[in-house]
Amino acid sequence: DLRAKLGNRPSGGIVFATIQKFMPGEDEDTFPVLSDRHNIVVIADEAHRTQYGFEAKLKNVRVTKAGAAANDARALQAAEPGVEYEARYQVGYAQHLRDALPNATFVAFTGTPVSSEDRDTRAVFGDYIHVYDMQQAKEDGATVAIYFESRLAKLSLKEEELPHLDEEVDELAEDEEESQQAKLKSRWAALEKVVGAEPRIAAVAADLVAHFEERNKAQTGKAMVVAMSRDICVHLYNEIVKLRPDWHDADPEKGAIKIVMTGSASDKALLRPHIYSSQVKKRLEKRFKDPQDDLRIVIVRDMWLTGFDAPCVHTLYVDKPMKGHNLMQAIARVNRVFKDKQGGLVVDYIGIANELKSALKEYTASQGRGRPTVDAAEAYSILAEKLDILRGMLHGFDYSDFLTAGHKRLAGAANHVLGQKDGKQRFADTALAMSKAFTLCCTLDEAKAVREEVAFMQAVKVILTKRDISQKKRTDEERELAIRQIIGSAVVSEDVVDVFEAVGLDKPNIGILDDDFLAEVRNLPEKNLAVELLERLLEGEIKTRFAGNLVQVKKFSEMLSNVVKRYQNRAIETAQVIEELIDMAKKFHAAANRGDELGLNEDEIRFYDALANNESAVRELNDETLKKIAHELTENLRQNLTVDWSVKESVRAKLRIMVRRILRKYKYPPDQQEEAIQLVLQQAEALGEAWA
Repeated sequence: DLRAKLGNRPSGGIVFATIQKFMPGEDEDTFPVLSDRHNIVVIADEAHRTQYGFEAKLKNVRVTKAGAAANDARALQAAEPGVEYEARYQVGYAQHLRDALPNATFVAFTGTPVSSEDRDTRAVFGDYIHVYDMQQAKEDGATVAIYFESRLAKLSLKEEELPHLDEEVDELAEDEEESQQAKLKSRWAALEKVVGAEPRIAAVAADLVAHFEERNKAQTGKAMVVAMSRDICVHLYNEIVKLRPDWHDADPEKGAIKIVMTGSASDKALLRPHIYSSQVKKRLEKRFKDPQDDLRIVIVRDMWLTGFDAPCVHTLYVDKPMKGHNLMQAIARVNRVFKDKQGGLVVDYIGIANELKSALKEYTASQGRGRPTVDAAEAYSILAEKLDILRGMLHGFDYSDFLTAGHKRLAGAANHVLGQKDGKQRFADTALAMSKAFTLCCTLDEAKAVREEVAFMQAVKVILTKRDISQKKRTDEERELAIRQIIGSAVVSEDVVDVFEAVGLDKPNIGILDDDFLAEVRNLPEKNLAVELLERLLEGEIKTRFAGNLVQVKKFSEMLSNVVKRYQNRAIETAQVIEELIDMAKKFHAAANRGDELGLNEDEIRFYDALANNESAVRELNDETLKKIAHELTENLRQNLTVDWSVKESVRAKLRIMVRRILRKYKYPPDQQEEAIQLVLQQAEALGEAWA
């Protein structure tokens, strides 16, 4: 029906469809052209999600007795002996859509454009037409502010268990394929099963219940909890209802807390009570959106984190590593305007602060001036170069029939590469670089022409870096259970740590480096925690208080790094590192207040520091002179900075002349004048975007 509508319409018309409609039929290798009109506009919503299927993948397809390929594509390693297969290169929906409408114009909407190695929204759709970011939405009153609270759920391993823990995990992973071993140890042992250990989950549950009840005394609302896995969702639910039995009810129409996740009747017994039909999930969604309904808390892993609006939700508890657009989508669940809601709160149990800062930097206040899109032609040059290197590595091996018999050539190609010095690593590294470049230029005709060969090279890389898993000694569930038991016995949880409350502070915005605060840190019985708190707080304050001050950031960052490095190398004891960090905090506090003491504003003190970085200038010129220079530099630079001045050499040259004249006017010592000019311009560049 869709094909008929698009194929038979000469002009006009609005058609709504999902991208999944653009899938070739069983007897088609590619999607046919439906219309070559140039006046078709394709508008993609949520464009960060399903718009990247341009690369090809080599698949084996079973051939029926009649000689036709059956619709049975499978991974290369799954080919059965004695069964006929032929090679098929399969692409994704995005390519099929463009095959169907080759001359259409593509426009996209997304709140979180993706920029990663294998997905780049701007590489697919072009640069921004218009940007309306979170900061602007907040200023317009379209959303409320989002606040962040760190309540890291700490854990430690029993010392006596440490020597045996890795041995048991190693023993469990014996006879497993190499990458499977690495996956087991890194994914389960190092993170998920530790995060999901019973003592820690109990601590998180207790803190969450107390925190949510306290928050609702001030402002009534609802909360979402994001956990790492479905198992952890259930374990957390069970711990919460132990503390608040009246919150639980087996009836989906009742109860104050529910889990919303995917699943089926074949799931293990632990999960089955929380697996609901689509109709029940819709009913739960309606309940959760209703501010009068008793359903107050919903625990999720991935569901409801995008495209779900419940304005009455005021708190998001995060106990799952998240970053980038996924994190921004998640925190947007709590920024909807609702009655007297002052703001949404994100509570961090796992340590997403740095990722949140990075995501906010990328998705707010950019006004479209963020990272420029990689030039597609430049990416194609890299693709061509890397593909040529791979061809060279396969020189002497005939794979010319890779289009029709690629699967039969993989083993030989891999063997050929392994016969060369460092062949495996060189081929893998080059193929990875090729794949990244292809992702950024995949819409170019030149790139499409080599798409299948790129897929063949990628398949060779897979053969080189992964071995066939012929047998599995345990089922995944058995293996997960065994590792859970091993690690669970070795984990003992500490209390959930509110980093400010731990040192006696009520709110994060209170001055954290006063003498009372430092005295309490010094007297903390948990010395290692004291070091961690001081390091984290100092690091954060350096970035916040001295934002844009290159000299002070460099000075205090190096000072902090030096102290921490000596502590990590056991060159100094815990008590000594605390004293050194406290001493540093006092110096930091004094430096942060120098602007008021000198009568300089924030911008002026930054240039003052750049000038005073020269010892001979401090000796020969008094404070008043340095202050005058800083004031004059600030005024002149502010008036002369324009957008992109830092990349225009002619403008930079004029600014250098201006800075040099001001320094000479006040007889700034010539021995360090060039260094001072350079530092002043670097300082101006750090402030330039805000000024311009």
